[in-house]
Amino acid sequence: MKKITLFIFTLVITISILNAQYQFKRIDTTMKLGKVGYKVTCNNKNELKNTVQITPVGFANSARDVNFEVKGRILKAEVDDLNRDMFPDLVIYLYNPGDKMIGNVIGVSSMSNENFMPITFPDIVNDPKLRVGYIGMDEYTLMEGSLMRRFPLYSIDSAGVSTPLGKYRQIQYQVVPGEKDGLKFKAVRSYEFAKQ
Repeated sequence: MKKITLFIFTLVITISILNAQYQFKRIDTTMKLGKVGYKVTCNNKNELKNTVQITPVGFANSARDVNFEVKGRILKAEVDDLNRDMFPDLVIYLYNPGDKMIGNVIGVSSMSNENFMPITFPDIVNDPKLRVGYIGMDEYTLMEGSLMRRFPLYSIDSAGVSTPLGKYRQIQYQVVPGEKDGLKFKAVRSYEFAKQ
């Protein structure tokens, strides 16, 4: 009983520290590659529902602002050429409500700076290999045209109690053609490493 109580106490403290690390402030940022890019705004007031606005910057006059609602809060956004077409692509890192910091990615790809289209991001729970040991606490970054995702690994017993393994899994995603002339992120590589 003492071990379970100690584990729960440790887990609560760890989650509190992680939540303190992620400060969800109002997002109002413009990011460009050269003279072309995106302006992203979001109040981030409510963890259940927020409105995001993406404004194309330096695009042709036919490109219009897009407004949509998201469940969760945005931590940050980045721009890079993810599909290697020499035009800027945008990723927005979105975190679902709750204390597990379960992340998601909203991707946007420039279509020759005339317009832009979404890039779909796969749900990790649909991948039987990558979801093993996953309970959240996602971290994302762009690196040389790839999206990198990292999270700590846990063992989960039959009672649903999770125990940290002291290891991380890192997944590299690349943008590839999707369905109906769309684009999607595809996991192309993953590896595990010990916590430093």
